[in-house]
Amino acid sequence: MSIGAVAERFGLATHVLRHWESMGLLTPARDANGHRRYGRDELVRTAMILLAKEAGLGLDEIRAMATTRDSHRRDEVLSARRDALRTTITKAQDQLELIEGALYCDHDDITTCPHFQRVIAIRSGELRREAEAQPN
Repeated sequence: MSIGAVAERFGLATHVLRHWESMGLLTPARDANGHRRYGRDELVRTAMILLAKEAGLGLDEIRAMATTRDSHRRDEVLSARRDALRTTITKAQDQLELIEGALYCDHDDITTCPHFQRVIAIRSGELRREAEAQPN
């Protein structure tokens, strides 16, 4: 496939594919005229790059993961991203709990709601402990 056909297939601009090639993420073959020709392997790799980006990996991380033959290095990259995702999910769950607590509170003044006050006390304690644990 030509670069234009691949770009259209994946909803990308051609300069994105060229950039990924310059980073070593893609290595399309060249025809007699020097035009890029993308085969099945490059299409799979393009799809993998897009999925990895959806998972939050940056291009450098994708390159490290995709170009290494060292499974330990690949595991390091993926483990770091997994840990970052877990942190994000935990924070999002805490935020959701706070919002839902406020949303389902029947009190006219949310600050008088015992459940909401309990959540605030817990969160304030966590925030205070985090601040105390940080070096000055």
